[in-house]
Amino acid sequence: MKHLKLSIISFIVLLLLVVSCGDNDGQYRSWEVYLGDYGSNSYSELDQINRDNVDQLEISWIYNSGDQRDAGSQSNAIIVDEVMFLTTPGIKVAALNASTGEHLWTFDPFEGETPVAVNRGVMYWESGSDKRIYHTAGSNLYALNAETGALISEFGSDGIVDLREGLDRDPAQLSVRQTSPGVVYKNLLIMGSATGESAGAAPGHIRAYNTRSGEIEWAFRTIPFPGEFGYETWDPAAWQMAGSANNWGGMSLDMDREMVFIPTGSAAPDMYTPGTRGEGEHLFGNSVLALNANTGERIWHYQTLRHDLWDYDLPAPPNLVTIEKDGEQIDAVAQITKQGLIFVLDRDTGEPLFPVEERPVPASDIEGEEAWPTQPFPVKPEPFTRQYITEDDLTDISPEAREYALKRFREVRYEGLYTPLGEKETLAFPGTRGGAEWGGASFDPETNILYINATEYGTTSALRKVEVPPENEENVLVQGQNFYRTHCASCHSIPGSQAPSNFPSLEDAKDRFSKAQIVDIMETGRSQMPNFPYLTRDEKEAIADYLFHVEKDGEINVPEVQAVQGEVTYSHTRDFAYRPFVDQDGYPATKPPWGTMNAINLNTGDRVWRVPLGEFEELTEKGIPITGTPNMGGSIVTAGGLVFIGAAHDEKFRAFDKETGEILWEYQLPAVGYATPSTYEIDGKQYIVIAATGGSRTGIRKSDAFIVFSLPSDN
Repeated sequence: MKHLKLSIISFIVLLLLVVSCGDNDGQYRSWEVYLGDYGSNSYSELDQINRDNVDQLEISWIYNSGDQRDAGSQSNAIIVDEVMFLTTPGIKVAALNASTGEHLWTFDPFEGETPVAVNRGVMYWESGSDKRIYHTAGSNLYALNAETGALISEFGSDGIVDLREGLDRDPAQLSVRQTSPGVVYKNLLIMGSATGESAGAAPGHIRAYNTRSGEIEWAFRTIPFPGEFGYETWDPAAWQMAGSANNWGGMSLDMDREMVFIPTGSAAPDMYTPGTRGEGEHLFGNSVLALNANTGERIWHYQTLRHDLWDYDLPAPPNLVTIEKDGEQIDAVAQITKQGLIFVLDRDTGEPLFPVEERPVPASDIEGEEAWPTQPFPVKPEPFTRQYITEDDLTDISPEAREYALKRFREVRYEGLYTPLGEKETLAFPGTRGGAEWGGASFDPETNILYINATEYGTTSALRKVEVPPENEENVLVQGQNFYRTHCASCHSIPGSQAPSNFPSLEDAKDRFSKAQIVDIMETGRSQMPNFPYLTRDEKEAIADYLFHVEKDGEINVPEVQAVQGEVTYSHTRDFAYRPFVDQDGYPATKPPWGTMNAINLNTGDRVWRVPLGEFEELTEKGIPITGTPNMGGSIVTAGGLVFIGAAHDEKFRAFDKETGEILWEYQLPAVGYATPSTYEIDGKQYIVIAATGGSRTGIRKSDAFIVFSLPSDN
């Protein structure tokens, strides 16, 4: 009997091991979390769709959400128990039968009100029969019953947690959202946040919420308090004044190590630090953080950029990879950047696995601004965008375009990567929308190749001194002008200057809105625009008054107000929105390619291939080789030998041969697929889904379509 018991126990142990190994082996066969797996690798072992048959792909079904809007959807759908969960352009959560598209339920957090910001997906958690979807919209985190879409009343307050709480500042004065999903670890929901970028922005604490109750279990301060590690890298008052240094692009999780890897962005206010951020490196901005997932304790950090003056946030979760170096298998973290750099770090220590050089960079010419004198540059892997341009690198698609680009290039200050902004218009290349973005990179664990889509064009911006008049009723329009320049011009430009490219101009705001509507939008936010809780009602009304009195040349049309004198102080702010560095027709002012798909071997750090991503057909018809286009969204790579990606401005969904970069299939979407696709299998059939909703920026076609592809049934 004793031996029988031992045999049974041994059999059970063996069975558990087999099941466990099976789960590990199958981690890339499902798509139950954002970007496919907790390592953010966007890889699938599915190979039913492959090089030989991808040209036979057809539409399996389409879901039209009925709520298209300017912001579009950037949702990376997850699939759990044959149910697809996605977020719509209106920030609703939709649950669909993943094989047929049958609508199961919808949750609308705004209930007919104007949706705010964008959303890239949801999080799933289960414990026994308790199955939940976690969703962020506006300043709220929602817990939903995964089977019905109903709010879970025991979570937070009737199913809702206010993301403004728990940040050590007055919640009523904060604007906090989250655009990318966090990660679920055991009974913890680990979250970052999307904050503002100007004065008064919320700090970017990383917080872990209890999945059942919504209570905060731990928090890590990315802007350290007195006595905490890194405090001395800021102005002594920064812990009370500075904001952001936040994680808005998502994070990655190593379950076995019980570690979460979190990329952060720059501190706020952007571009200018005296009086708020001060001198120093500004830990933990622009860093990869490795935290104990149970406690939030810092294990290590690696700062990829010190004292950020360029808005070079780390835009996407790091890939958790295993690479081979000197015959040894090493677990690593691969972090891509907007600058076109890749930092490959030891997963246990944070030490770089390829050499990183400290190189001198230009100094700031703004009084009181102390740009950090050196920055880290990885020697390998190879950058996936150009790092320096000269006049030889300017566009040559036509003599007129080249002449225009030369004129613009000679007008701006440019001393290479990390040229600090000054009062003279300054070129950043790659720009803040260049290099990699939130779509992240996909990684093939069979070949150790990383696939990255990149945008290659520059942006320009500048700083200017702004007079701040004494507070009195006579100066209200001048005050409104200054408030506008400080809080609004970074996106909408100053009336009378070059119109913004990514956001609407407000030169004609008085023709489109009432003063009350302008104030209301600043109170509540709209689309991608946050609200401004740190501005008083009077300050918001001053901005509205200014917009109703400003002329198209930028002058206020009440001369006596301009003549009011008084003591003034000076501060700096952006004079106009980021301007794209483009030719007279709006094409990038550098030589193509302007958008690329890149394959990089992480074992060696060498580029395997690079091809244009996207096409301007009107240029191709003129005989210009395919240039690539700006792009946003990410790729997935599969065992079928394919890399799938939308992202490109030309609204096509493509499949590349992952070995060569050859395009094997493409499909014309109804609008740009500014989203990372997902792939999954049901009853032996492989599907691929992408949000083809466009939007995200002004002038982009909109749709409400989520399109699912598969092979013909007889295949």
